[in-house]
Amino acid sequence: MAIRFSYSFVATALSATTLFVNVRAAVLLQFAGVNIAGFGGCYATTLTCTDGLGQMQHFFNDDGYNLFRLPVGWQYLTNDQMTGVLDETQFANYNMLVTDCLSTGAHCVIDIHNYARFNGQVIGQGGPSNEIFAELWSNIASQWKNETKVIFGVMNEPHDIPSVSTWAETVQGAVTAIRNAGATTQMILLPGTDYASAKSFVSSGSADALASVQNPDGTFTNLIMDVHKYLDSDGSGTNTECVTNGIEDTWEPLSTWLRANGRLALNTETGGGNVDSCVSYMSQQIAYQAQQSDVILGYVGWAAGSFSTDYPLSQVPSYSGNSWNDTSLVSMAMSPRTNMLVV
Repeated sequence: MAIRFSYSFVATALSATTLFVNVRAAVLLQFAGVNIAGFGGCYATTLTCTDGLGQMQHFFNDDGYNLFRLPVGWQYLTNDQMTGVLDETQFANYNMLVTDCLSTGAHCVIDIHNYARFNGQVIGQGGPSNEIFAELWSNIASQWKNETKVIFGVMNEPHDIPSVSTWAETVQGAVTAIRNAGATTQMILLPGTDYASAKSFVSSGSADALASVQNPDGTFTNLIMDVHKYLDSDGSGTNTECVTNGIEDTWEPLSTWLRANGRLALNTETGGGNVDSCVSYMSQQIAYQAQQSDVILGYVGWAAGSFSTDYPLSQVPSYSGNSWNDTSLVSMAMSPRTNMLVV
């Protein structure tokens, strides 16, 4: 879950990756990307200015990434009003980031980064009504209904939800609103509770509840399960060192459920520190995800954009001379140019 708004490469990583890939060779993930947090900086005057477009162009052209997730707060889009009506000025600021993202040729995830809440109150369960949330998504979707490379991320990291089944009704309302706004073919990401935890996606009841969410025509086409996984000791994404690859307790059971139910998932947040342990375990995680590419679409690192380079999970590249330089976790594990596991 990383921050909630408010170098050397080790031989074990390479050997483990080789072992995993040899089990099922020639399988590739559809997506690899990075979160561009904080609007990329230059898009909102309240943030430290960062070259968001430059970062995305570098990641796309030099690293081979093909997806960027673009977090934004509901309050920002509506100028702090609990409504589904977009503020023209605020939305225009965010749209600059989305436009820059699309200009790279990558897929771009519209991510409402609100933890299923507006000012601390859970949507549809004491907070904003499902109708208000659906209106928000209708207005958002109508802006990009003809953009095939836009992906709609319904909500970042719901947590402490009183009723998961009621949350699924909220998600259903958003999906219906997006489709009825004319965005009939794009992917929509469906998040469960427990901070969208991949590890507890099945055990929390999120899997079964969200499995009922459907398109207006009754199909499940391009309705993708949205999951997060960090590799530190408590799975929070707040510690520099990594202690697991998450395979046995997370990706194996999740892949089994996805395959049994004919569904797909996208790992929209994962990361770790720029240290040997994370290079090793992240390499193993990505290699295993590629083995499961029939049900796992890819991974998205947390995070680049406007974070300080001394943030423990920073994936912000530095610019020196005429070139960008990646963090070690990106250059040694997460870059598709390195792992060769992405189409």
